[in-house]
Amino acid sequence: MTSPLLASPNTNPHYQDLYNVLKNVIDDSRLIRDPLRTLAYGTDASFYRLIPQLVVRVNDEEEVRLVLKEAKSRKLPVTFRAAGTSLSGQAVTNSILIQLSDQWKGHTIHQHGHVISLQPGIIGARANQLLAPFQRKIGPDPASINACMIGGIAANNASGMCCGTAQNSYNTVKSARILLADGTLLDTTDETSKKRFSETHGDLLDTLTLLGEKTRGNTELADKIRHKYRLKNTTGYSLNSLVDYQDPFDILLHLMIGSEGTLGFISEITYETVVDHPIKAATMIFFEDMEATCHAVTALKSAPVSAVELIDRAGLRAVEGKPGMPDMLSSLGENAAGLLIDVRASDEDELASHLELVSSSLDGLKTLNPIEFTQEKAVYDSYWKIRKGLFPAVGAVRPVGTTVIIEDVAFPVEQLAEGVLELQGVFHKHGYDEVILFGHALEGNLHFVFTQGFDAPAEVVRYEKLMDEVAHLVAVKYKGSLKAEHGTGRNMAPYVSLEWGEQAYEIMWDIKRAFDPDFLLNPDVILTHNANLHVQNLKPLPKANDKVDTCIECGFCESSCPSKSLTLTPRQRIVIWREIQRLVAAGDQPERLALLKKDYDYQGVDTCAGCGLCSMQCPVGINTGDLTRELRHDRIPDSKVGYWIGDHFEGVTKTARLGLASASVMKNIVGDSGMNLLTGAANKVTGGVVPKWRSTMPKTSIPLKTLLENDNDCAVAQTDQGSVVYLPSCATRVMGSSPNSKDQRSVMEVMLSVFRKSGYKVIIPKGVESTCCGLAFQSKGQFAVAEKKANDLNALLLEASENGKYPIVCDTSPCVLRMKETLDAKLNLYEQVSFISEFALPHLKITKKTARIAVHVTCSTTRMGLADSFVALANQLADDVVFPPDITCCGFAGDKGFSTPELNASALKTLSKAVEGCEAGYSNSRTCEIGLSEHSGLDYQSIVYLVDELSHSL
Repeated sequence: MTSPLLASPNTNPHYQDLYNVLKNVIDDSRLIRDPLRTLAYGTDASFYRLIPQLVVRVNDEEEVRLVLKEAKSRKLPVTFRAAGTSLSGQAVTNSILIQLSDQWKGHTIHQHGHVISLQPGIIGARANQLLAPFQRKIGPDPASINACMIGGIAANNASGMCCGTAQNSYNTVKSARILLADGTLLDTTDETSKKRFSETHGDLLDTLTLLGEKTRGNTELADKIRHKYRLKNTTGYSLNSLVDYQDPFDILLHLMIGSEGTLGFISEITYETVVDHPIKAATMIFFEDMEATCHAVTALKSAPVSAVELIDRAGLRAVEGKPGMPDMLSSLGENAAGLLIDVRASDEDELASHLELVSSSLDGLKTLNPIEFTQEKAVYDSYWKIRKGLFPAVGAVRPVGTTVIIEDVAFPVEQLAEGVLELQGVFHKHGYDEVILFGHALEGNLHFVFTQGFDAPAEVVRYEKLMDEVAHLVAVKYKGSLKAEHGTGRNMAPYVSLEWGEQAYEIMWDIKRAFDPDFLLNPDVILTHNANLHVQNLKPLPKANDKVDTCIECGFCESSCPSKSLTLTPRQRIVIWREIQRLVAAGDQPERLALLKKDYDYQGVDTCAGCGLCSMQCPVGINTGDLTRELRHDRIPDSKVGYWIGDHFEGVTKTARLGLASASVMKNIVGDSGMNLLTGAANKVTGGVVPKWRSTMPKTSIPLKTLLENDNDCAVAQTDQGSVVYLPSCATRVMGSSPNSKDQRSVMEVMLSVFRKSGYKVIIPKGVESTCCGLAFQSKGQFAVAEKKANDLNALLLEASENGKYPIVCDTSPCVLRMKETLDAKLNLYEQVSFISEFALPHLKITKKTARIAVHVTCSTTRMGLADSFVALANQLADDVVFPPDITCCGFAGDKGFSTPELNASALKTLSKAVEGCEAGYSNSRTCEIGLSEHSGLDYQSIVYLVDELSHSL
């Protein structure tokens, strides 16, 4: 039942014709037709796969209008895509995929944060960051809020843990800019736009008016609609708009919410925001069985709680032993279940009152543990992190080759206990004994997660029988919702008529015909005549590599990836590598396989920064960089050249310093443009050995030996705070300051100055000139050499620190991360930020800087859990600090900024605008600072320069 993947472009000539028209307006780099990227960009988080014929990355409304009009004239279907985190197949197509470029991040805050206008490419969590100073947030709070975009949140009417129904997009939307199937733009807040629309689309407005009157006049149907939206419900179109509103523009606006791109495109949405209570507390309580747990939910319905999340025994078992989880989980009985209860308030007194009411609501109910709320951030966050990670956690332990399926139903809350018990029985009947149930219990909304193989026809039949029985149980027997908050998609489209009945179902078709008479917008999503749609075009998930086989393609990783706008994201790298391995195993489509392999070299391997930030967002901790490094190793195994460089590292670094000095002289003769030509040619001839020139290329650093000889007392402390081992990284031993830097000292000189001021005696390890942490070798897949260098450094530092007696400070953050992962645990390793914050600042007097500065938190700093420390340090040093919100990893990636500078440029393309008005920039990695300087217009240096500039000894 799994559909074959397309091996060649569709023979329909209209696609080529459309491409020829679009390329006159949209640059070719945003018109994507090659097999690798159409597969990569066409994949979403669902278990369906369709490969688009053409992916168009649109920059603005005019481009969307153009694509819609031209596609309509050729009768070509169109599907819209934002982040692709949807779970039910809403964002896949085998026709034209309109994908948002990164130009859709505009926003306007109104009325002191009570209203916000957002373009569809803004990530949900970013919207809340913008509103945080006003103690407001958007109403929807889906578990994927750190990855999903506003366009998808609105199009799916996503809700979430604390949102309920009152604060979803339907109930908080104020206005929108909407593009219809024919390219017409409607701004629902602009009277001129509405008047013009009435003249050109009066028939659509008349249809909506008539449907509203007809529905409101049918008491039985109107009551049914009101009942179904008392629950969470995203099955079908938002029919509640027909009973809630009479103005056709209001009906149209609210029909767009939850329409999953089948009625039009929302190019901007304006929300009424909600209060973000600053004081929060949570608890986890456990009950002996599901029935008792559900009775507790009913008791809490009128209590002042923000969220009540139910987790069944299988779900609790999946998180046993996780940080922050109660030790008692392992001792719970087989039928136990738990509730995560969240309470929020505006101040401590209000919180105390709320907590008392919540506890009293549960009086008389037997719990297996005391009701103890925590405000401790680490524990509170761990509760929610684990709750949000239940879905991916199941996927991580699934058998290779199977997919993970999540559905979300809603029962009337007063029948929750009965419904849950019957639902569990249905799963066991069909052999799904590993199913996990959890969800937003106050709304009667439950998610069920299970693994499913689709390779065998019998498994597809088993799945189909399960869904048939679930649909009848929920929609018919309990009159609940088959899709509470994930949208209808492809998976539930065949069941919409079962849930709603023929009368309501025909109204939905009337709505579709009125908006999209040619049925070109996301066909078969929400409404379909194909009863087998939900078991067609199923996504294969073959074994690819044990480092990434647990990936469920959820897309949570994508927002943090520096190559997301240039080539592929971590999810997409895994998608393509899986397809390559599938084709290898199948032994067919050799031409397609060869093309994918060829293109993957650049798209997948060469442009991966290997920064590992994806692992921070991934619910199961996959670091796609590990796969990339393995592939680099397979391409060029550990070589004699690598060993030779490792064995002659001091000489190599001297040669590198000489090269920088020579380049500096040459630059003075031929200028930056001349250096770009010369090094570009040399880079190509040498296969990347000679780096490409950067305008911010540093001068050579003063040799460490010379530094110590010229300044014999540079390491002598002014007071005695003890000793510290200082390990200058190879980068700072080679690279000095930028020619344009106001402070021309090397990082090493500044580090020694800070050590001296703060009272620490400095120990420089003997033989440090020949050392390296091995990171440069590891990133190129030279694993054996990397391990050897790490072992050598380990011995050196054990000796210098007297087996860990003294703290060890390295001046380059990525090196410290590498050392923490590979060196002896007894070594107390610190990078600049952590050492300064913990050891230096208490002994320094700081005069804060008043000028605005920019700070880049490196990916290695984030991965070490030091991002908050870096932010705190920067705020201790300056009154006005800018942390560019859209910049994660800078993409310089060691020396990749020299060999693949387009990665660095893409990752930092928003930097210059973000740091406007800043005097200088600071970070904690010398190579990162080269790229940051070039793409910001500022001079970026190590944060130690700022510490040294502003500090005096106490």
